[in-house]
Amino acid sequence: MNKKKIFNDPVYGFITAPTELIFDIIEHPYFQRLRRIKQLGLTEMVYPGALHTRFHHALGAMHLMDTALQTLRSKNNEITDTEYEASLIAILLHDVGHGPFSHALETAIFKNVHHEHLSLHIMHLLNEQFGGRLAMAIDIFTDNYPRRFFHQLVSSQLDVDRLDYLNRDSFYTGVYEGKIGADRIIKMLDVANDKLVVEEKAIYSIENFLVSRRLMYWQVYLHKTVISAEHMVLRVVQRARELLQLGQEVPASSTLRYFLSSDLTLEDFRRDKSILERFVSLDDHDIWSGIKEWAHHPDFILSYLAQCILSRRLFKVYISTKPIEADMLLGLKELVQDKYKLAEDDIRYLMISGKIGNNAYDVEGQTIGMLTKSGYVVDVAEASDLPNIRALSYKVEKHFVCYPKEVAH
Repeated sequence: MNKKKIFNDPVYGFITAPTELIFDIIEHPYFQRLRRIKQLGLTEMVYPGALHTRFHHALGAMHLMDTALQTLRSKNNEITDTEYEASLIAILLHDVGHGPFSHALETAIFKNVHHEHLSLHIMHLLNEQFGGRLAMAIDIFTDNYPRRFFHQLVSSQLDVDRLDYLNRDSFYTGVYEGKIGADRIIKMLDVANDKLVVEEKAIYSIENFLVSRRLMYWQVYLHKTVISAEHMVLRVVQRARELLQLGQEVPASSTLRYFLSSDLTLEDFRRDKSILERFVSLDDHDIWSGIKEWAHHPDFILSYLAQCILSRRLFKVYISTKPIEADMLLGLKELVQDKYKLAEDDIRYLMISGKIGNNAYDVEGQTIGMLTKSGYVVDVAEASDLPNIRALSYKVEKHFVCYPKEVAH
């Protein structure tokens, strides 16, 4: 069978699966599940084109990893064929542990189980199935491989994951201000002292990348209507979980029912392999079919939230740069309780408050190294004539409250 397949990607054109092992991983049901998980959760409620999947993104990130490794090889950095394949596998599988609706439901389906942990569990399972051939990919993914720059390509402030999702999300949402010059950035990559660096002449491309990232966060990922929609879905799933655990009948697929009926932790996943086997059949369709059923449920909160989501009657959102005054929150609480005749404990389902934050560049974290013409490596934020990058490192936090529009106009 010919395993040198090509995929036609709307962002980059043709993408190839360069080795047979990579082709077999792409064909595997665990990876194919990513076709059924949208990359941007409920962002389509605001940007109708945002229908792309984690499958698209994983292939795109693999393509950029391929380009980056070829660039590094062309600059006399030795990369063996084994390291090349392992790096592609590490980035291909970096999101394989995402659950339905990507980030939106991470806290509703499990207890403190992040998608990175599940990705690693799935990688170990695949490693067993493929006779240990993913061992180096796992070491790169977990930053246990001695040549650290491979991990930086997978996960850092300038990794191919970010380069792809900014490019791709900008393309599918139509928010062109978020478009970055990924090709130019990748062509400027090099390795110094075993760390990933960018050449000095890429400084303006890096600045553009960081500005685009901040812009995409406020305009797309943290758009107020997206926040409303995602929190409503989070609450409807939490309500379904609460009712199920109280012994009420709540229709759901067998897989979703299993996860909502118990509070599973990472320890449970480690102890019982069958839990992960169930998880890899869970996707967006389980949630949507549940929401459609719940719209007719006798429980008011469950049916009200489900009907609102299905008909896009999203909650009104108030956002403030300062903490929202206690008086305002109390007033809204009373209005919600009075209008819907809710018990005190149930108000949280229809009035949701919290905060969101965004900094495009984390100067406390693993910084982006810049290789100067004289051969020194400096933090990109120290580059002399660019106060912008330093400014982008400040974290901006905003506070929000969502509530039904009928309550207060």
